[in-house]
Amino acid sequence: MFAGRSLRAGIVSVVCGLAIGLSGCSSTDTFEQPAPLPEIRESVELDTLWSMSVGDGHDDQFLQMAPLYAGSVIYAASADGIVVAVTPDDGEVIWQKEYEDRFFAGPGADNRHVYLVTRDAELVALSSEDGEEVWRSSLPTEVMAAPQSNGNLVVVQTTDGRVIAHDVADGEQRWQYEAQVPVLTVRTAAEPLVGGDIVISSFSNGRVIALTAADGQPVWQYEVGQPQGRTELERLVDIGGQPLVLDSAIMVAGYQGKLALVDIRSGQEIWSRRASSFHSPALGGGNIFLASANGDVVALRGSDRRELWVQDNLSWRQLTRPAVSGDYVVVGDFEGYLHVLSASDGSLQGQKKFDSDGIRVPVQLMEGGKLLVFGNGGKMAVLKIEQDD
Repeated sequence: MFAGRSLRAGIVSVVCGLAIGLSGCSSTDTFEQPAPLPEIRESVELDTLWSMSVGDGHDDQFLQMAPLYAGSVIYAASADGIVVAVTPDDGEVIWQKEYEDRFFAGPGADNRHVYLVTRDAELVALSSEDGEEVWRSSLPTEVMAAPQSNGNLVVVQTTDGRVIAHDVADGEQRWQYEAQVPVLTVRTAAEPLVGGDIVISSFSNGRVIALTAADGQPVWQYEVGQPQGRTELERLVDIGGQPLVLDSAIMVAGYQGKLALVDIRSGQEIWSRRASSFHSPALGGGNIFLASANGDVVALRGSDRRELWVQDNLSWRQLTRPAVSGDYVVVGDFEGYLHVLSASDGSLQGQKKFDSDGIRVPVQLMEGGKLLVFGNGGKMAVLKIEQDD
């Protein structure tokens, strides 16, 4: 169906760290102090196979622009208008373009196009062969999540809860769906899942909704989080990660909500347990790995969701979604460090300073257990975990 891709102080801490648009909440506000960088005895190293710079990266803006690993090519873009296509094996540049546009979201891609969204809310399609612009289409408002395509439609999701589908050939709008979202939300967004006959979108109101790809009509909806509490902060239930597809089901997690497995056709819950995360989970070795909103990394046994271990030495370090490579789990943090954990017991096995501007987007697993990492300052690299002699 789909193509391959507590306390109030604690709440405020995470929200401020994620830079939502809230008056009086700034990067200097401190409620929960991040844990200091843990001192560890390293047993593994993260070796750099190749690295390069992609413009100014996020250019000091709170964006979630991540490179796209598409098997035979990696597409990457920067906020200041640089777009590149490189080979995964050695980082050789296939093509590179510099645009006058400021980019806010992307890249997404299909066989023909690479898609980005500008600061001025325009959806831009570039040729995947050479990066030349093919078409652009105006959008009603800001987009933070990368556009997603099934080869016929390219779908964007705006920050005010609209899901809009465009024809990949010319950018003409096909349909639009509007969801009601809270006034106060976390400044993050989940990429929609776009299949041949269904589009699954996750919203800041804590709901996942399936729409028909043909005309955007609702098929089912599932509630990951239900707003509770007296203040808007306490009622935040954003879903910030694209659901994970598992055969005929999706796995999804939400902030102050739950981790759940849901039937992809009917939206019926298969199982759920309480959780709070801004990211979707990762799977490996039959287990589930989740970076909690408070910075704890949690491992659950896949068969019965029994908690196997919790690594709490990275609390409030604004961790990225985990990536599982063999016997290890890797996360990035707000200071730009990569942390390598043992998948079996959660112990810290290695760390590497990657980008002094921080790491916000997930580390991506590539073929052969290699890891694609993109820092906020624009450093992009492929790394491999090697055991120390």
